[in-house]
Amino acid sequence: MFQGSMVALVTPMTAGGDVDDEALGRLVEFHVDNGTDAIISVGTTGESPTLDPEEHIRVVQRTVDFAAGRLPVIAGAGANSTTEAVHLARASMDAGADATLQVTPYYNKPTQEGMYLHFRHVAEAVPCPHILYNVPGRTGVDLLPETVERLSRLENIVGIKEATGDPARAREILDRCGERMRVYSGEDPTAMELMLVGGHGDISVTANVAPRQMQALCAHAIAGDRAEAEAINRRLSDLHAALFCEPSPIPVKWALYYLGLIDSGIRLPLTPLTEANQPRVIEALRNADVL
Repeated sequence: MFQGSMVALVTPMTAGGDVDDEALGRLVEFHVDNGTDAIISVGTTGESPTLDPEEHIRVVQRTVDFAAGRLPVIAGAGANSTTEAVHLARASMDAGADATLQVTPYYNKPTQEGMYLHFRHVAEAVPCPHILYNVPGRTGVDLLPETVERLSRLENIVGIKEATGDPARAREILDRCGERMRVYSGEDPTAMELMLVGGHGDISVTANVAPRQMQALCAHAIAGDRAEAEAINRRLSDLHAALFCEPSPIPVKWALYYLGLIDSGIRLPLTPLTEANQPRVIEALRNADVL
């Protein structure tokens, strides 16, 4: 099952905002070459809110094609409409994705029972592995450990991306669910601690620009090697912070543009990184030995 450094891949775009297939292929090769353990395609970092459904599935399909079985592809396929989540999950499975990432329904603020029924319906309708995604800071709802425990009894709900930034939350889910549920960090600054208490990896923004360093960090933290994990994490700490100096994925897309890996495109309502924050990102890239 999925483990380690799992990049929340950006969706590269031309300066005019069109999806850039050529750059997408380069990014996939970059991650294959640098040891990334899995790719998350069209999650939040992949600008899923601004891709229409046809673009969304096409990016998943192209990512699967470029990966060619060399590393798993997990498709962002969540929605605040259960019907839409089923559609995206089924289309992602048909495109060859190894699993889907299912975010908690956002904006309409369902109850715990509503979220349980939503995820159960997706899991029963689409028989591929699914990873839950809890990110209260973006969605306005918090999937509680007791609800995760209920969902872990469904055979094809195999993990959760926990983006509360609280390692104690991860520990509680692990205690409740045992081997039925893998727990992944959704926040780079606290990912090391989550893995050291038993988490299975990090769905990472930082891995977009520092894939080799993040793979090493995850491997050492999962193995329980605190000293080596801390040494790597110290070198990455400025980068973790700088990549969120403006709403993600603004800084990480600019960093990849600066590194020459993608064009400058990003879609409204997101805007390019401000000039004032560009030196901070460059300095963080240097401190992390990316430059």
